[in-house]
This record gives sequence, C-alpha cells and structure tokens, in this order.
Amino acid sequence: MKKTLFAALICCAALGAHAADKEVSLVIKNHRFEPAELKVPANERVRLTVHNQDSTPEEFESHALNREKVIPGGAKVVIFIGPLKAGSYAFEGEFNASTARGVVIAE
Repeated sequence: MKKTLFAALICCAALGAHAADKEVSLVIKNHRFEPAELKVPANERVRLTVHNQDSTPEEFESHALNREKVIPGGAKVVIFIGPLKAGSYAFEGEFNASTARGVVIAE
C-alpha cells in the first residue's frame, strides 16, 4: 500500500512539474509593469511570477486572461495563464490603471 501511494505521489509531482513548461517574470516598479510586453508561446500553459517591488499593493487584472490577483507591496505571486490562442491579451494594475498597463502576446 505504501509503495502504491508513494508511486502515485511521484507521478502527480512529475505531472505538476510539466504543467507549466514556460516561466516568465513580471516586475511592478514605480507603479508600472516591466516589461510592459510579455511574449509567451501560444497553446502552452505559462507560469507568470509577478514581483511587486513597490511598497504599496497593486492588482494584476486582465479580463482577457480571466485573472485578477492583488500583490502586496514587496511580495511575489505566481499566476498561471493559458494555454492561449495566438493574439494579444491586455492587463493592468487596477490601483494605478493610468500607468500600470501591459500586454501578453501569445505567438
């Protein structure tokens, strides 16, 4: 029984590790996203790490990506996106929408 459970856990861990082959990073600094343009492969799930280097919180929000996440000041969060069809997907920081804007480009 223990061997079966252990084997199942190993399989699940291996599958989880391959669920997001591509990793990209995004930084929030001075109420802006850097880089403002993220290129990701189309038709693949992507692990997006967002690091808020500002002292105030910001929200990563995208209706096109169907994602919304508050990132406290100084914190990092992981957001999984995709798989995406080829195209552009806008995102913004809701707390600083006039400056915190960007786009994910799936190609």
